[in-house]
Amino acid sequence: MRILFVASECYPLIKTGGLADVVGALPLALKKLGCDVRVLLPGYPAVLAALPKAKPAKNWSDLFGGSARLLTGTSRDGLEVLAIDAPHLYDRIGNPYLGPDGRDWPDNARRFAALAKVGAEVGIAGANGWVPDVVHSHDWQAGLTSAYIAASEGPVPATMFTIHNIAFQGLCSLSLENGFGLPRSFFTPAGLEFYGQTSFLKAGLVFSDHLTTVSPTYARELRTPEFGMGMEGVLNERATATSGILNGIDLDIWNPETDAELAQTYSQARLGSRSANKKKVQQAFGLATDSSALLFCVISRLTYQKGLDLLVPHLGEIVHRGGQVALLGSGEAGLERVFTDAARQFPGRIGVSIGYDEGLSHLMQGGSDAILVPSRFEPCGLTQLYGLRYGTIPVVARTGGLADTVIDANDAAIRTGVATGVQFSPVTAPGLWFGIERAFQLFSDRKVWRKLQKRAMLHPVGWDESAATYVELYRSLAGEGVE
Repeated sequence: MRILFVASECYPLIKTGGLADVVGALPLALKKLGCDVRVLLPGYPAVLAALPKAKPAKNWSDLFGGSARLLTGTSRDGLEVLAIDAPHLYDRIGNPYLGPDGRDWPDNARRFAALAKVGAEVGIAGANGWVPDVVHSHDWQAGLTSAYIAASEGPVPATMFTIHNIAFQGLCSLSLENGFGLPRSFFTPAGLEFYGQTSFLKAGLVFSDHLTTVSPTYARELRTPEFGMGMEGVLNERATATSGILNGIDLDIWNPETDAELAQTYSQARLGSRSANKKKVQQAFGLATDSSALLFCVISRLTYQKGLDLLVPHLGEIVHRGGQVALLGSGEAGLERVFTDAARQFPGRIGVSIGYDEGLSHLMQGGSDAILVPSRFEPCGLTQLYGLRYGTIPVVARTGGLADTVIDANDAAIRTGVATGVQFSPVTAPGLWFGIERAFQLFSDRKVWRKLQKRAMLHPVGWDESAATYVELYRSLAGEGVE
């Protein structure tokens, strides 16, 4: 099977969130199952720098306002990459979506329409003789890919579209860029139109042969007004062509036995070695080196979706109970300010680092006792999977992929030895405190806590099962979708 991924980011080349981790890891898992996968990315400076030996495969004299070329290369981890070298669209340092002022680049619609158009062209005509059986597009930035393919005449590849987070829909004016070269008939409520605007995400939902989401529960949630973000009608219409497939993580990159970012590597049989990492985390965040304190970590965007505002009223009580909090993240200015103020109010007990640091995130997973994930909605979530892998007990809201990946430590689950973390519901401030209280109770019995850690570390969080499911879908689509 030849599969083309179309995406806006891919670890380790360019990353702002979990999308990059998935697009970086899933192709390698598919490769082990015999698939030939190429990943098409915008040619951001970081991407081009990571492909110094890339070779040209195609040229355009005018790709949405300037010349461009398609480069082919291989990343250091063996990923086959196609990069769109279009300086007028992508030669910008920093965040791939935001300018220096923290706002969206004003030409984002053009930039990602170009990504989709090239994805469709490579999907139909190939690159250097390589022609995919299936084009698999990811999130709104690649949503127009399936529309361009649907507008083409002649043989076309099968198309799949994965919703990583339906909250981001790629909305722009209906008249922008003269319809991006797509047929006018596509711009209707049955097509790209979404309440008087164009939605790149809706293009993926409507024009793809098959849809996937990143967890079974999220697939069901999206068909309701509470979670569907206005797209629930479309998703109910396409329910029979939708699959919920859990994300996994790269077990080589996230491995406590070999992780170079840790102060001390460890295994399920050597959990005592985690103490060195806990001390290092406490030092990194200016916390008291108190081995007896229950150390909660937060590694997250500070946004309404992630529910971190629900944690704010409990910070003082966590400190009062003898706990500590280490937070790494950035986002809404008000939340950043509240947490940094709390760190000043509770020195040695609450530590905050605004921003993101990949190495520090590994250390936090390897040294914290528990990780808080109080998301109001969560398509899949990866930080709780890293927590399971590292024996950092997840305390999660019962929603989306969090509900699918963490087994709640209720009495029955503890007695039968299957518990891996704590779930709480409803997703409110009192609900979160109930989860935090349960974590304190579990932590107070170190024998129970150690068993919980060991069971968490045994929980399957890799790509094997999900990758096999994707291969089955690709085969089905290629048999039915290729003309």
